[in-house]
Parts: sequence; structure tokens; C-alpha cells
Amino acid sequence: MCSSVRRPLSHPYCGVVLSREMRYCSTRGGVHGWTFRDVLFSGYAPDGGMFMPEMIPSLAPATLRSWSSLSYQQLVCEVCSLFIPEQLIPKHDLEALISSSLSRFSVPDAVRMVRLKGSLSILELFHGETLAFKDLAMMCTARFLEYFLHKENTRAIILVGTSGDTGSSAISSVCGLNGLDVVVVFPSGRITTVQERQMTTHMEDNVHVFAADGSSDDIDVPLRKLFADLDLVKRYGLMSLNSVNWSRILVQLAHFLYAYLQLSDIQKTEGDCLPDLEVVVPTGGAGNIAAGCIMKQMGIPLRLVAMVNSNDIVHRTVQSGDFSMAGSVQQTLAPAIDIQDPYNMERIFWLLSGKDGALIKDMMEQFQRTHRLSVRETLHRKLCSMLSSGSVTDEGIMEAMVRCWEENQYLVCPHTAVAVWYHYHCPVLPEQKRCCIATASPAKFQGVVEKAGLTLDLPEAVRVLETKEARCKDLGRRENWEAALREHIEAIGAARQLPIFHSTSWFSVIREKRRRVKHHEERQKAQKKQSTAPQEMKQEQELSPPPSPPACGWNCMPKMFPFRIEGRKRRSSFRQRGEKRS
Repeated sequence: MCSSVRRPLSHPYCGVVLSREMRYCSTRGGVHGWTFRDVLFSGYAPDGGMFMPEMIPSLAPATLRSWSSLSYQQLVCEVCSLFIPEQLIPKHDLEALISSSLSRFSVPDAVRMVRLKGSLSILELFHGETLAFKDLAMMCTARFLEYFLHKENTRAIILVGTSGDTGSSAISSVCGLNGLDVVVVFPSGRITTVQERQMTTHMEDNVHVFAADGSSDDIDVPLRKLFADLDLVKRYGLMSLNSVNWSRILVQLAHFLYAYLQLSDIQKTEGDCLPDLEVVVPTGGAGNIAAGCIMKQMGIPLRLVAMVNSNDIVHRTVQSGDFSMAGSVQQTLAPAIDIQDPYNMERIFWLLSGKDGALIKDMMEQFQRTHRLSVRETLHRKLCSMLSSGSVTDEGIMEAMVRCWEENQYLVCPHTAVAVWYHYHCPVLPEQKRCCIATASPAKFQGVVEKAGLTLDLPEAVRVLETKEARCKDLGRRENWEAALREHIEAIGAARQLPIFHSTSWFSVIREKRRRVKHHEERQKAQKKQSTAPQEMKQEQELSPPPSPPACGWNCMPKMFPFRIEGRKRRSSFRQRGEKRS
């Protein structure tokens, strides 16, 4: 099969003018014109939406052919350079950051394509430190963050909710880094022992782990509220490393490009006619499948399949337009995709609606209020043309794991098995190409492997977890999670010598200080003039007392942080209360 793609208009790589700085907007229409740096340090947009590029570039067939011999690392760099202007990160810096990010993976190119019997091709994305695909985008994102924090000499606090793999990957990517603290919340008793211990055995001072008595969707509720508090976000540089963060999606675009160039035989074609590739994606929060949809919009002829477990909201949406949560999240053998709120579907809806922010705002606010939404017929038709879907039971997961082992002596994790099940039940046609995405190593799911009657040799990195000390803080079901997390974030800010005040930025503090200095100078001049004026004029010239600073001003700083700011310098001392100045 062959597909026609748009020709480039003014650049050899894509159909947009890349000299114009790439800007970002919210899917809900309330925010426009943000830079990559702005969205990198954000979670949700201020209007509750998610950030997307204002313009999606189109890749030319000639460019795709020229990239067919590039490594995965080189493709990540090429893709990122389309969305990160050189004014923010020069190309040579970008190459160095990505090279550093992917240097600790256990295979030479960070990822590996495996070709098995029956036209089954599997793209292994789990060769990072935590044995999950999220290491790829997370490591790159962490390096981008470190780059800007070092440049600006500031700090940030990362807040992450996880259904299994995101938390450990976030911790691994930033543990020990200067300028970053990471707060991770995982659903207690709903992830594997390996997933939990990959988070709780980190003893670094900048790692803070919470175990919440609820589901990952329950965790998302207080996190959304915290990110909606713009004062909190700005005071502490609060940001997300979930796939809410655009940088995560950006790096994941390269997964689909790499798979396409590896399997499509594009070099055997000429002109604008390109072969297509079917990519089967285990889907939970829908970040990976959203990246696939963006690549398809960029001109890569992909046939996308979103595969889910018994938590089938994405499947129901594609099949009937029923974007509604079930009564509760079902615990399955594939816990990382036990999700009933696939938040990245908002990005897909926005793309397919023609970037209609008002429509998406109405849709998603209704969904957040009622947990139910019927997708409009026109939008649903576009969704069905963008991707197909399927749902797999726990029995189907084990069936796929066993068959893949028996036919290939190749062991897959239960999430990858969700995609492999589709391959076995929907055989690929002779002229078609297909790739299944492997999102995690089976070593993280020993219990499921044993339940399927299979065995595996655990890698040393997993075995050693059992001997390590663990620590985390519990969040009880009746506890106010939002308040507890807010209190901890404020405590981190205090410990990191960050000012706790209700102003939006340091510049507002500086402005307030300068205002008071100016008022004091004017008062002195007036008093001097007053001393030489006739007595009867004094009353008219008498100055009113200086205006009180606003509630968000200078005097709102706690006394435990006795600052003095002069110009752009910050002087701080850390005397105990009552201690005299030396």
C-alpha cells in the first residue's frame, strides 16, 4: 500500500518555515504563544488544557529517505530540532544533551528491533535503567530541564502521579541532579513489587515518594488541583514529568519514525508514494498513541492500533464514541495501563477537531464534571480514520505471552502481550508490515510470568532491589492528599532555601522593594523641603504614611527567611530566630 504526503513548502525537512520560532498553545484555546522552555516547565496549561505545537510540520518523502540510515539517537535529535528553536537550545547543545541522555542504555542504540516468526516485529523500548519505555523520553526531558536550570541558576520541583513505570523512570532520570526535586505518588498495592521498590529504594535527598491508598486515576485528581494553583506553581517551579509534559510526547515521536524507517522498506520507493506501516501500541494514558497520531499528521503513513486491557475507555471511544469512565478501575495483569482517564486523548481530539480550542474546552470540562462524554459524530469519524483499537482480557494476555514464548523462545511483558495478542488474532497480510511496541521488560513482572507458567532469569539490577532499604510516606484513603502534598512541596521549598511568599516571581519582590525605596527617597526630599517652607504650608505638604504592601508583597515572607534584595542580588542568612547579628 502507498500513501501520498504533502510536499515541503520552504524547508528541505518540512512544510513550515523553521526560522520562525515554534510556539505552543493550549488544547482548550486559552493560552497561545508559549515557547518550548515555557511548556517544558509546565504541567497542564493554565486553562486546564494540554500544550501542543501551534503548527505541525510536515516531513517530505526525500527527507524520510535521507534519514533511513540514521540511528535512533540521531532521529531523536532531528525530530526535537523541528520543535525546539536554536535560539533556545543550539543544535550542537541539543545533540550533546540527547547523547548524554541515551548513553546509559544497555543496547548500543538505546532501542532494538526484534524480528520473530509470523511477521511479528517488536520494537524494544525498555533498555533503560528502570526497564520501561518511559526512560527514553524521561532522560531527555530531565537533561533539557537541567540545561535551562543551570542556565538560569534556579530550581524546580517535579510532581508526578504514576500507574507503575512513570514514577521510577522520573526518579531515575533526576535523582541526585542539582536544582531538581521529584515528588512521586503511586497507587499502593496496585503495582508490582519491582515497580514499587524501583521508587522506594532511592535514598537521594531530592527524591520524595508517597504511597496513596487508591488508583492512579484517584491520584490525578489532587495533582490537577495543585497544578491549577498558579501561585503554587510559580513559587516553587512546580512541573510535571507525566506525559502531560509536551517534552515526553516530543521524544516519543521518534519511536514511530524509527519503526517506520526500519520496517517500511522506504528506500525501495520513489517519489511521493510511500509504503505504510501498522504500529500496535499498548495504551493507558494515551501518550504513546498521541505521539503516533502527531507523526501521522506530519506525513508518516502509519496505521495505528491502540490496544488496551479491561480498562477499555479508549477502545469504547474508538468503537462507538463513548468516552466515559467505568465505575472503577479494574486491576489487571498489565497494571501500567490500568487507567480510566486517558488524558492524552485530549491532544488527539484537538488535532482531529482542527485545533478547535473552544470545542475541546467544552468536551473536556464536561468529561471532568460528569466522567461521561459522547464524542460528536464528525469527530468520531475522524478518530476512526486515525486509529483502530482492541481490548484484551487477562486470559488473553497470558495466552499471548505463552504463544510468543513457545514459537520464538521470546518472553514479553504483560503490556507488550496486549499488542502481541492483536498480532496473533488479526494476522498481517503478506504485503503489509507491522510493528508491536514493547513498553517494558518482563523482568518487572515476575509474578505474571510465573502465573503464565513461564520462567525468567532476573537481571542483577532487579535482584539487588530486594536487599535495599526502602522508604515512602503513606497517604490514607481518608486523608486530604492535596493538602498533604501541598505541605510537603512547601517544606521542600523551605529546605532548599527558596522564599515562600505569595508573589508570582522574584521580579515582583524586586519591584516591591524598589517601590518602597523610591517612596522613602521621595519622603526624605519632601521632609527636607518641608523644613524650609512656611509653617502654614506644612500641613498641606504633610505626607501620608507609606502605603502598605499588598498581601502578596515583601512583608509576607516568613521570618525564617530573612532576605534582603538589592537590585538583582539576593542576600540571605540562616540565623535561628532570636540570634543576634554578628
